[in-house]
Amino acid sequence: QLQLVESGGGLVQPGGSLRLSCVASGLDFTLHSITWFRQAPGKERESVLCITGGHSVTHYTDSVKGRFVISRDNPKNTVYLLMDDLRPEDTAVYYCAAARFCDASAMDYWGKGTPVTVSS
Repeated sequence: QLQLVESGGGLVQPGGSLRLSCVASGLDFTLHSITWFRQAPGKERESVLCITGGHSVTHYTDSVKGRFVISRDNPKNTVYLLMDDLRPEDTAVYYCAAARFCDASAMDYWGKGTPVTVSS
């Protein structure tokens, strides 16, 4: 059974850091690109970053450039999202999704999300 499970969310103060993890099972991990999305309260879901099996990265959101880094550990079937210098506007539920390519409009599989709250 294919699963994507996110973890690592929580409450953090502005300027703080979090590392989110997305663990995949039931799929050929190296053949899949993983995209991180987020959805803030009352807003539409937006794509953030994508990484291919070969570690190529696609940036979707200018507001996270220089602050968020995506990486993956293929032997562990895990993709990470390291988030530094967090801001209140980063508050959202963060989801990972899998597809063959980094195409934010064509995800095949989704996790259930992990909430991130940035507040003092």
